[in-house]
Amino acid sequence: ELSPEDSETAFCTLANREDLNLEEGSVQYCLYQFTRNEKLTETNKLLCDVCTQMHYGPKKNIKSEKKYVYTNARKQMLISLAPPVLTLHLKRFQQGGFNLWKVNKHVKFPEVIDLAPFCTAKCKNVAEGETKVLYSLYGVVEHSGTMRSGHYTAYTKMRNMNNNLSDLVLRGQAPQALETEPVKGQWFHISDTHVQAVSAAKVLNSQAYLLFYERLL
Repeated sequence: ELSPEDSETAFCTLANREDLNLEEGSVQYCLYQFTRNEKLTETNKLLCDVCTQMHYGPKKNIKSEKKYVYTNARKQMLISLAPPVLTLHLKRFQQGGFNLWKVNKHVKFPEVIDLAPFCTAKCKNVAEGETKVLYSLYGVVEHSGTMRSGHYTAYTKMRNMNNNLSDLVLRGQAPQALETEPVKGQWFHISDTHVQAVSAAKVLNSQAYLLFYERLL
């Protein structure tokens, strides 16, 4: 049940979504599409308990007569709790009939990503008045091959301890210091027992399957 105050902010986000300069084929574009406002109409109408009771009376009468009122509604999936560690799992398969095939298209992802446009206005673990929820990339899992076979490798960043992340995980304290740059460190490519130092540019050009970000603020 939503109070009048909640209903007014139900579709509000920490930062204006319409100000985003989205590039199709990017992680931000994927997040925007995943959290878009959807209209539920016709066969997707929402069962409304309040409307039903207004039309048919108390619930005890509704159950016996099995009468319900469905209404048009809006639905939007937003983040209500900013996690210490953000894991993004990219769907890299497509289905056509009974056939499945892997999607090899490159998906662009940044070193620092802002989740504020995808967070509810009353997002937890975010300081009041804050309009940014930043995360720094520290790990990538890449898959090469097909749907039937292949090989997983990983990119990971060797870096100093993130004190903000520790406070959030251990004490539940939202970060207070404003940090907007990615956590400094050296990237490594790991394939079975082979480990090699690589540049950030190589990481950002990889065919990401899983992305791991740590909270900055």
